[in-house]
Parts: sequence; C-alpha cells; structure tokens
Amino acid sequence: MGDKCCKFQNGEIKKNGTDDSEEEEKLFKTSEFTPYHPSQEPIFPPELRLIDKYDTQSLVFKSKDMTWYRPTRLKELLDLKKKYPDAKLVVGNTEVGVEMKFKHMTYPVIIQPVQIPELVSITQTHSGVKIGASATLADVERYLKVQIKNEPEHKTRIFQATVEMLNWFAGLQIRSVGALGSNIMTGSPISDMIPLLMAAKAELEVQSKDRGIRRITLDGNFFVGYRKSVVEPNEVLLYINIPFSKPDQYFQAYKQARRREDDIAIVNTAVNVTFQPKSHIIADISLAFGGMSFKTVTAPKTEEKLRGLPWNKETLEIAYACLLGDLPLHPGAPGGMIQYRRSLTLSLFFKAFLAISQRLEEYVTDVKLDQRDLSGIDGFHCKEQKSSQYFTVVPSTQKKTDGLQRPMVHRSAYKQATGEAVYCDDIPRQEGELYCAFVLSTKPHANILKIDESEALAMEGVHGFVYSKDVPHNMWGTVVHDEKVFYSDKVTSQGQIVALIVADNQSIAQKAARKVKIQYQELEPVVITIEDALEHKSFFGDHHKVLQRGDIEKVLQEAPHVVEGECRIGGQEHFYLETQACLVVPKKEDDEMEIFSSTQHPTEISKLVAQVLGIQQNKVISKVKRIGGGFGGKESKAAMLAVPVAVAAKKFNRPMRCMLDRDEDIVMTGLRHPLLMKYKVAFDEKGKILGCDVELYSNCGYSLDLSIGVMDRVMTHVENAYYIPVIRATGFLCKTNLPSNTAFRGFGGPQGMFLTECMAQHIADFLEKDPAEISELNLYKEGDSTHYNQILTNCTIDKCWKECIISSDYYNRRKEIEKFNRENRYKKRGLSVIPTKYGIAFGISFLNQAGALVLVYTDGSVLLSHGGIEMGQGIYTKMIQVASRVLEIPVEKIHTSETATDKVPNTSPTAASSGSDLNGMAVMEACKVIKERLRPYKEADPKGTWESWVNKAYFDRVSLSATGFYKTDVDFDWNTKQGTLFNYFTYGVACTEVEIDTLTGDHQVLKTDIVMDLGESLNPAIDIGQIEGAFMQGYGLFVLEEMVYSPEGTIFTRGPGTYKLPGFADIPVEFNVSLLKGVSNPRAVYSSKAVGEPPLFLASSVLYAIKDAIKATREENGIKKEYFRFDAPATSANIRMACQDSITSKIKEPERGTFKPWNVVV
Repeated sequence: MGDKCCKFQNGEIKKNGTDDSEEEEKLFKTSEFTPYHPSQEPIFPPELRLIDKYDTQSLVFKSKDMTWYRPTRLKELLDLKKKYPDAKLVVGNTEVGVEMKFKHMTYPVIIQPVQIPELVSITQTHSGVKIGASATLADVERYLKVQIKNEPEHKTRIFQATVEMLNWFAGLQIRSVGALGSNIMTGSPISDMIPLLMAAKAELEVQSKDRGIRRITLDGNFFVGYRKSVVEPNEVLLYINIPFSKPDQYFQAYKQARRREDDIAIVNTAVNVTFQPKSHIIADISLAFGGMSFKTVTAPKTEEKLRGLPWNKETLEIAYACLLGDLPLHPGAPGGMIQYRRSLTLSLFFKAFLAISQRLEEYVTDVKLDQRDLSGIDGFHCKEQKSSQYFTVVPSTQKKTDGLQRPMVHRSAYKQATGEAVYCDDIPRQEGELYCAFVLSTKPHANILKIDESEALAMEGVHGFVYSKDVPHNMWGTVVHDEKVFYSDKVTSQGQIVALIVADNQSIAQKAARKVKIQYQELEPVVITIEDALEHKSFFGDHHKVLQRGDIEKVLQEAPHVVEGECRIGGQEHFYLETQACLVVPKKEDDEMEIFSSTQHPTEISKLVAQVLGIQQNKVISKVKRIGGGFGGKESKAAMLAVPVAVAAKKFNRPMRCMLDRDEDIVMTGLRHPLLMKYKVAFDEKGKILGCDVELYSNCGYSLDLSIGVMDRVMTHVENAYYIPVIRATGFLCKTNLPSNTAFRGFGGPQGMFLTECMAQHIADFLEKDPAEISELNLYKEGDSTHYNQILTNCTIDKCWKECIISSDYYNRRKEIEKFNRENRYKKRGLSVIPTKYGIAFGISFLNQAGALVLVYTDGSVLLSHGGIEMGQGIYTKMIQVASRVLEIPVEKIHTSETATDKVPNTSPTAASSGSDLNGMAVMEACKVIKERLRPYKEADPKGTWESWVNKAYFDRVSLSATGFYKTDVDFDWNTKQGTLFNYFTYGVACTEVEIDTLTGDHQVLKTDIVMDLGESLNPAIDIGQIEGAFMQGYGLFVLEEMVYSPEGTIFTRGPGTYKLPGFADIPVEFNVSLLKGVSNPRAVYSSKAVGEPPLFLASSVLYAIKDAIKATREENGIKKEYFRFDAPATSANIRMACQDSITSKIKEPERGTFKPWNVVV
C-alpha cells in the first residue's frame, strides 16, 4: 500500500526491481476521460452537413394512403387547414407516431409546421412571453431561463415553475423535437404543461383562413371532451402567451409519476395564488389538476371558497374538503390507484401551501412554519453519483499471456456501443425471404367458431395463411407438451397464437393479421387472479407439493411466540432490449433447415421444430451469435416464435423472418411468476427462528412451461440465508387464463426469499428489535443443514455480513438516520441490510452438463465453440479467458463465432447461473487435450512459439481439434429428499439507505453497499457489472415495475409508456460493490462462483429500507408501532398509502362489490 496504492498510481505500477511497467488492473481509467464541459453537448457533425436546402423548403410527399406537407409560410398552412380541416399537425411526432404504431390509426393528410417563422418564434411582450406553437420545448426552456436571469424574481415565478416542470417532461431528445403547442392541442388528461398553463390563465391565439385571429383563455372550459377543445378543425394554434407574475402572486407546480424521470404523470397540480398587497389574505386563486378526469380540470368551488380567506392551517382544511368535492373519482375509473390519486391532489396542494407559506414568512408576521415542515416543499433532484468497485488484482507474477481473472473488457462491448454488433434481425435479407405476423387471441377463455382470413389474403403482398391444419404435430411444450403451435379451435388466454400471415414485409404482414376476423364463443369461468384459481380450484395436476423437515405442528404449538401473515410479490416483464426474433432458412434438399434465433436454448429450438415437423433433429440446425438480453425469457419462450415460423417456412419452402414488436412480446410470452404467500413462523424471545409453515401460490398462466421448476426453487429458498430447523413448504401451481409465465433471473428464488424476509421483519416488529439483529442471529453457519438435507460447506455468509456491516458503517448511519427523521416531518430515511444465499445448479440433474469444441488452426489461432449463449453477460469473454490460461496464449488468438447445434450437440440452456461453470469446465477439458497433444513439441523446443509447436504437430499429423465434456456431481431425489441438490451456494449481503417523500410516495436511493462472495472471479469487471445490473433489475422487481391487468386479463402495461423500468436516476447515489477477499470455490472452474442470479435479491434491501422509513412516518403520525404488510413492488402509490396520515384518512375506501375495478392484482 502506501505510495503503491492504486489510488496514487495513475494507471501504472512499477514492477519491483525492473524498469518495466504494466497496466494497473482497474475496471476503467479516469485518466482516459476527457474533462466534461457544457459546451461539449453532442451535435450533428458540421462536416457531414453538406446542404440545408431540403431542410428549409416547402415539401410534399405522397403515398398510396397518405400525403405529408411541410409548408414554409403561414398562408400555406391556413390554406391547407381550410382544404383539409381534419389534417393532423405534427411537430415532433411523439403522439401521432404512437397512435399510428399502437392504435393503428391512419391520417390521410399530415402537416408539419416546423418551418413557418411565426410558429417557431419566441418573443417578449409587455405582459409576458409569446411562444410560437411549433417552438420546441427545449427552445422554450432556454428562452425562459434567460428571462428568469434578466427579469426581477417576482415577474418570473410562472416561468420558474415552467422550467422546473420541463425538467421532468420526458427526456431531452423528446423536448428537442416536441412543441408546447402540440402538448396543448393533443389534450392529454395527464399533460405536464396544461395544468400549469391553465392555472396561469395563459392566452392562446388561433387563426383560420376565414375567421382570422381569435384569442382564447386556456381555462376549465377549453376542453369540451376527451382530447377535444374549443379550437375549430380549420383553425391553427399560433401562439401561447404566458404572463409575467406580479409581486404578490405565487405559483407552484408539482408532478407525481411512477418513475421520477422521463415518465408521464399520475397526477399533476398547479397552484396560482395572488394575495392582497403585503398580506396573507387570498385575493385570487387558480387551481388546475391533471390525472383526475378525462381532461385537465380546475377546482371552481374550492377557488370561490378560498378567496378572501387567510393563508393558514384552518383555510388549508377548508381547501381539503372542497377539493375532495371538486375532484371526485369513481372507484372504477381508468388508471386505477383511486385512493392514491385522490390523496395526491391534497398532498400536492399541501406542498404548494408550504412553499408559498415559506415565501410569505419573509414579510407577513401571521405566517409561521415549523422548520421540520420545510422538508415537504421540494421533491427529489438528481445528485452527483459516485461508486466504487473492490476486487483482488492478479499478482505481478501472473503471465501477461494469461487473461484469466483480469478485469477484461467484454469482447463485444465496443461493437455493441457503436451498433456494429449483429443480432438476429440484423442478418441480411435472404433470397426469397417472407415475413410472418401472428394472429393473436383477444379473449381469455373461448371457443373459436370461425376464422375468416379472406380479407387478409386479398391484400397485395400477402402470400398465405398458416394455422393448425398446416402442422403435422400441433402440440409442444418445455417439460410437458401442453401447448399448441396454433390455437385454432379454443383459446385459454389472450395473446395465444391462432394463426400467422405470410407477406412480403413486416408492415404488410401485421396489417393483414389485423384483418383476420375471428368469431368467438366466450366460456366461463375466466380465472385471472390467484384468488380466482383458489375459488374455482384451478390447479395444474396434483394441486400441491410439500417440502418438509421436522414436526412443524409441534413447534408451532410449543414455541414461545408465533406470528402469521401474508405477503405478495408481483410479476416482472423481462423487457430484454431485443425482442423475440428468428430467421428460418429451409434448405433445398433432405428437409434440412437452418434457424437463427434469439434464444437461450438452441438445442430445444431444433428439437421442438423437428418434433412438430416430423423430421430428424440432425436436419434442423439452430444457431445463435448473440442475443440482446434474455433473463430467462428466451429459455423456453423462444420456441413459441421459432416453431410456427418454421412451419411456415416448411409450407412455403422459403426463408421466413419474424421479430415481435414490444407489445406483442409482452402479450405473448409471459413474465416472472407472481406469488401469494402465507406463513406461520415460530420463534423465541431473542428472535431465533424455530420453525415455519408456509403456503406458496404461484400464478402460472395457461400452461405449465417451467412452473414446476420455478416452484421447486421457491420452496428450496424459503429460508434465504437463515437456519430454520423445522420447515413445511407447500406449493400450489395455479392455472389461470393469462399468458403462461416462465423463467426469470432468479427462477423463483427471489420470491421465496422475499417471504423469508417478510417473516424476519414480522419477528423484529413483534419483539421491537432491529431487523438486522434478527437476521444476524439466524444466519447459516458452516456445517448447518438446509431443509432439503444439504450440508453447507465453504459457507461465507457470516463473513459477507460482517464486512458489509463494517464497510457500510451500519450502526453509525442508523443513528444519523434517526437524527434526520427527528428533524424532518415529511422526508424520512430508512436503512436495511439483507443477506442472500443462492443455490447453483439446474434443479433437474441431467441439465447439469456441457460440451465444448476447440479447433486450432495452423497460424496458431483458436476457434472456440461451446453451449453457452452470449446474451450480454460475457460468457464468450470468460470462456476465452479460460482457454487462454489452459493453452497459455493471449486472448487475442482465441475467437468464438457463434453457438450452434452442429458444433456442440445436446446443449443445456444458458440459465440457472451455470453457464460459466458448466461450459468453463468443458472448455478447460477440451483445451487440456490440445495442450497434452502439444506437450511433446513444447518439451522438445522449450524456446519455441505457440505457432511453431502447432505447425510441428500439424506436420506430424496430430489432431488439432478436441472436444470437452463436463457434468456437475449433483443428484437429488425429491421423493426421499436425499442427495445433493445444488453444487454450491453464492452468498452476498447488501445495505441500502433510502429517503422517501411521505406526501407523494416518491423516494431516492441514497447509498448501497454490496459484498459478494464470488470465489476467485474469472473476470472482475464483468462480474461486478453483473452484480450492479442484477441489483437494478431486482430494484425493478421489488420497487418500480408493475404489471397491470384488467379483470378480464387484458394487459394494460404493453410497453415503456406504461411499464416503467429503472432509469439512471434510480441508481443509488452512492453505489459500492466489493468482492469478498481470500475465498475460493473448489466446485467450479478455477475456483470461481456463479454471479448471474444471486445478486438480484439484494435489491429487496431498497424495499425494506423504504419500509423502515415508512415506520418512522407512521410513528411520527401517532400510529401504533406494530407490524404492517408491505408487498412488492413498493410503488409510489403503495409507499404513500402506507404512510398513513391526516390526508389519507380523509379518503375512504369504497366498499368491495359495489363497483367493478379498472384493474386487478393477479
């Protein structure tokens, strides 16, 4: 250490006793970064801009169905609008493009008014700012910032609120093309800007060719229906006039969304108050709310009531009562979250009350605020993020040619960053290729009486229709063949494949698929939720499975304490960047077929296609170069796409391509299994767990898929990292009329461990102890036995725990948080530390095998093939590093082209975190064979080179290709509960601190510290990236991502507009990852450990830190200190409604059964 510490070496470290230097092992070198300067925002390279002639001239484009105009003069625009009053005006295409893509709307005439000088101008007037309707939001933001800088503060309060709101309006890319005028005329009821403009009483100028200019106040009468305004069809919005504010006028605007950045609002509010001069008496007030009706609404009764009243707590209570009357919301209103949305109207008004009160305090003596209340004024803002990564650096004695255990950059990283990496749909078009589009079911449970494809087949460019009668064998499945290639007679879920259309291209195929008419006979019952399944006794096969150790009845009867409860965890959409895709190329003879598929399991693709088509598997070659993310969603579900497309390729004897749109992918392919879990847990006075009895109900969807294996892992992980001497776990597989759920990173483990932590939290609350104390007391120790009778060896959970507690400074931070919570009423912080123990192996023994093929060429280059799929996790890179060590050559000499079933047969899926373990050992075995064959030549010429040894072997007719095979020594009998279920376990601990806004339910993750035992990491850079990535995906599961369903099973969350993934602002402000030092693992390749799935559950530390903060809130509000249920995901709605206070108490829950809910929890 000392002056040799990596912090002081600037990327270089001297070798002892030599003048040579070697690069320091770092994940990245900050010295290579160019210092950032605001002037360095990326722009279009001027060198590439040859001429702007076509950017500024008037243009017209015509197609068969649409005409697109871009006028350059206002007169042209008014003439066009008179001629085509229903024409759509498009500036950034952020709304119309979505309508055309997802709602399949058509607009015969589109006008883009972005080159009309009047409409893009922004000018100052005597009363405010005049903004052209086509001026982009980014230009508006820049102009208003100049106004704020140059004008007196009291004149720009509306501008300040506008700029603040624009910060949360979509992303910079959208603001750079979207216009303020478009936002108004679109008329979205959840618009960010309309409530602000409405409260500000902005004036609009509209013009038509015949009526001339008309001025309209943007108020509560502007919208006359859903997305309909008083602007006439032949009128054009010219300008928006935003007024200056006055000295006694105050303006506040707030927005609450599911995700803080780049998201549409749930509810937004604008408050415009003018006081009598130098007083706190309300002279005038204007309120506007989004998200509370089919349009932006005002609160006229509230406004009238408040005029003339003083700005104080008594008036606040009057405002609450009036707002609830002004803003009713039916219990079944679209959008759901009824109680939350109603509470937000009051909470956001209260925030404005606090903010304005703080300003009034400066000169009105009657207005006084408690300093603790100031925390309620502002929301969260981005902070400068920082992170650290700690790992063991390879010793200086390690050969330069040995690439193993170095933080090597992913071999495809640069190609992926530049877009050069080739994915399935990037493969060039094949000769004679056609495109497939699916006809999907729209009913959850129905007989199909008639399919009419005639209108689709009559379309130009459509080549055919494929359905069940075209399939030799229409049944398929992963474990059990209980799925159909085409559901042409009966459907049991929306999103099932009824048929497919074959056409020249994607656009024609999808359009034709929508023209296929299906006549249904709807059936009962429709089973959507787990509760529905319990009511109708809808289960798969033997309805339950039991994993038990000990006499649980006796323990529950004799234990000092027993608590019982329920918890629930929702599903999670895989949302891989590359949706399901495949290209099927039939050969000209012998029924041969080549399939390029985005799959984690190429062998299953070739096997199922062969079975369905009735041909031998050796004639169906499945190939994968890389896939754009999988997370388990492409383990079994890739076949859902590849099999019917292969049927079409066989029928037409032409190449077929298909890539799902995001909405199709979500509707068709299923997600992580949602679970309802019930428990009884026994414990003593110290919190030592004596036993638990748990019931696990999994929503599987319409088919089994991998649900049996998922439930097995749920049951084997219900103790997480705790020794529980007596356990009874009973699993139920619920059959519902939803898309069939499937594997997802963790494969049931996170759900089971979530139950464990719910029990631990319940015990802690009962005993009034810190949950960390309960966790530490019950941690597994070396030599303990699991409830499936596996002895733990090399158990390092206690080391991870102690290191995380120390590195996170847990106990001092606990005191600091308590101090913070005492000083702030409406912001609370919470802290949580969570362990994890994850079993590594496939649950089915035969899958724990892998093969490899190593080919050495005479120039010394090596081609490496194995069964692992590269899906971004770096398995190709790691396998090259393994080969580098065995063969003692640089990684640059080794290449992996693809994974293919004609290179390595009978591969297992790349899943269960076992890809590197299994394939790494197989690669090592194959390389050892090559190395042994070259050994005589190396001994004969020790100063020779790798290339010379290879050439000598070649000329001696020594084989330079070798196969390797490996199987893991695991074999477990589920009947006797004997044997080894997992090869080993990966351990980790995370400590997370959060801060919540108790008025809105928003939160910010302040700091996360993770310690993981990964043995001797094959590649610390990739492994730490996996930890960070898994944590953020787990954050989505436990906090942010929420699938929303109608009572009929319709999925509402079909894309990023409604389904929210973690964004950059959700990454912990401080994110520290440390790999446990001084550990190894004798049961995996080069003492490494699996990393793909184990870290994901650590993100539950965010949920439990949030819950810790909620506890402080409830205690602040005088609620009895006791356990309360808090399910996953911990959305803003769930957080806010758990922070029970005087506002939430004003909103009564509607009586169940008196209304039909808009959505249900499945």
